[in-house]
Amino acid sequence: MYGFEPNEEQKMLVDSVRRYALNDLRQAAHEADESGDFPEGVIRKGWELGVLQASIPERYGGFGERSAVTGVLAAEMLGWGDLAGALAVMTPGLFALPILSVGTEEQKQEYLPRLAEGDWTAQTAAFIEPAYDFHPAGMRTTAVEEGDGFVIDGEKVFVPFADRAESTLVYARVNGDPQAFLVPEGAKGIQICERERLMGIRGLPTFRIKLDKVRVPGSARLGGPHGHDFSTLAAATDVAVASLGVGLSQAAYEYALNYAKEREAFGVPIGQKPVIAFMLAEMVTEIEASRLLVWEAAWLLDAGKDAGRAAYLALTSVSDTAMMVTDRAVQILGGHGYIREHPVELWMRNGRGLPAFAGLAMV
Repeated sequence: MYGFEPNEEQKMLVDSVRRYALNDLRQAAHEADESGDFPEGVIRKGWELGVLQASIPERYGGFGERSAVTGVLAAEMLGWGDLAGALAVMTPGLFALPILSVGTEEQKQEYLPRLAEGDWTAQTAAFIEPAYDFHPAGMRTTAVEEGDGFVIDGEKVFVPFADRAESTLVYARVNGDPQAFLVPEGAKGIQICERERLMGIRGLPTFRIKLDKVRVPGSARLGGPHGHDFSTLAAATDVAVASLGVGLSQAAYEYALNYAKEREAFGVPIGQKPVIAFMLAEMVTEIEASRLLVWEAAWLLDAGKDAGRAAYLALTSVSDTAMMVTDRAVQILGGHGYIREHPVELWMRNGRGLPAFAGLAMV
């Protein structure tokens, strides 16, 4: 049975991440949404918290052991600060954590130390495809064996920092099974298209990329000649995105709650009005329920159990909760909720994308 009390190391990490989320991500979020870019200094400061490094063992340059539970606790706090900034800070994990989870010993030795010991660099992953019915199990990007390597063809969207990525983990179908391939910067056949213009997470630069007969050696296949178990990676990304969504929902609830305590109508705070009080009660109830689903899925991952179903349920629940909570936060603020100087409209736009963000975060 799992417990609900974080250990001392987890508490220290969460406290550090919360301070960063409040003092840095929150302060930069509005301007980043307007300008389209998070300040590099803010991203690097988040990297220096060591969330990813704490997941990498010492033998690979880190200072801890991977824990999905610790990862979701940190991710929730980052999502509470700002979703776009959180995804930017976590982008190198899209490359590193799959290698740590299912890579060969040679792949771990080659890539992980320089990631864990260095500054933040744009190491990314190409996961999502431009299809309304996209599902990881039905990827259309293909990798066909040819000689002693593979030829990759397809198209990907929502690839963060693709324009400056030093390495990209490209997901493609091999004989019907999704697999990941290590593709270096400048590989022939990759076309980086114009930056995408999105409804939310506008502070995170994402790109569509096209892969036309991109050749990689057999050693580029994650896990070696026989590949890897994709289900573990799919669950890890669902749990990560869900935990970010819990943080976003918590932020919207807290903001609406504080506003309802301070805003008066007819001589009393609007939070005392039954309709507002009931809305707030339902918001926090759904957040707590979703958080427990995320924790359960993370615990299953750490226990080495099949977490696919739990992770999917967690992401589905969080996606619905985020839209309900952010929509009601906008309603509670009334006309102010529609003004961009208040963050609830930003959280609502960001929350709308959660169901489509699989592959944009990993724990």
